[in-house]
Amino acid sequence: MKSIRHRLLVWLLSGLTLAVAAAGLRIYFQTLEEANALFDFHLKQMAASLPSDAFGPVPPPSLGARDLQDQLIVQIWDRTGVQLYFSRPGSNLPQRAELGFSTVITQQGRWRIYSAMERNNVVQVAQPMRLRQALAAGMALRSIVPLLLLLPVLAVLIWITVGSGLRPLNRIASALGERTPQSLPALEEGPMPIEVRPLVQALNDLLGRLARALESQRNFVADAAHELRTPLTAVQLQIQLAERAESEAERRAAFTDLKQGISRASHLVRQLLTLARQEPDAAQRPDVEVDLAEIARRVLSEQAPLAAERNIELGITGDDDVAVPVRGDGEALRVMLGNLVDNAIRYTPGGGAVDVSLRATQDRAEIIVADTGSGIPESDRERVFDRFYRRDGSETQGSGLGLAIVKNIADRHGAVIALDDAEPGLRVRVSFPRP
Repeated sequence: MKSIRHRLLVWLLSGLTLAVAAAGLRIYFQTLEEANALFDFHLKQMAASLPSDAFGPVPPPSLGARDLQDQLIVQIWDRTGVQLYFSRPGSNLPQRAELGFSTVITQQGRWRIYSAMERNNVVQVAQPMRLRQALAAGMALRSIVPLLLLLPVLAVLIWITVGSGLRPLNRIASALGERTPQSLPALEEGPMPIEVRPLVQALNDLLGRLARALESQRNFVADAAHELRTPLTAVQLQIQLAERAESEAERRAAFTDLKQGISRASHLVRQLLTLARQEPDAAQRPDVEVDLAEIARRVLSEQAPLAAERNIELGITGDDDVAVPVRGDGEALRVMLGNLVDNAIRYTPGGGAVDVSLRATQDRAEIIVADTGSGIPESDRERVFDRFYRRDGSETQGSGLGLAIVKNIADRHGAVIALDDAEPGLRVRVSFPRP
């Protein structure tokens, strides 16, 4: 693709050339119109100055070396139609006069003719139109030649001016080339054209979001590496214990611990992958209108086996047939509610209950997960949404990622999470804006 400077130069010079050509045509036709009026007046004056009394026939002059097209031709007749005078008998002009002005076409080209009755004689004066056209063309050419000579000067001026105008873009490109993934400072918004300022602001916004995304990725990788080290080390130790087992009972116990360790590691990897997919800067599916009630029914059917295994009552309170629409990513919302219900089941002792309820108002839609577990102390309710954070003294096995995933998905959907005390247990309230 050609450069902006080259394209601007071509288009501006083309426009100027067309403008000069149009001006030249305008000058030509205007000059031709004025020349026609002037020469017509001269023809009338010449016809009036010729003899108007009777006189005898005059022998025609011999043709000179000049072309007929560059001459005035005069014809005179008396009242009886006898031709008294013809300055150029070799021409093909009409031999009868038509009073007034007329234009005829001959082998020598177009001629302008004026005929008039002067007392006893009819006088006709003719002039080739080429004289007028040549005069108009010469005047038009003399008018546009200086403009044409200015085109190279204008081309140089345009080239320099456009280059100066594009210099801020070159500085921006150079500044962007100096940025690295480890250093993404904002571009300077010093004195610059107002047309370039929105571009710099958009680039600074992009650099800021990219810096945050890279920082989040680095933190995620560091946290993931730290958290994976423990379960993988435990799996390795359990394998060694299984290899050194001296009896079948010891071997079965070692393999049981090994399965549990592998299960915990697998759960952690799944949670890490889910968290990575739900990052705010990750690629997202387009938002559509989804029904929170339908998502809740799906999640509860998926979590029912785990609740039954732990002897926990799981259900939806209120009317679950009423649709509660929100705009968002249905799969992400399913993951969010699934983590909330999974956490509630894991932290609720056997014989307890986990209830999911939905509420819709004119402005908000809410989904509430309440359990009869031990709850979360007020001092920990801000930190439980951090990655890999686990409360001291917690006996439930987990990765510390469930609520971090919930928080990311809620933030993507503009939802607000609130943790309240239940009697007993914890109530998690997620409030969405209505579409």
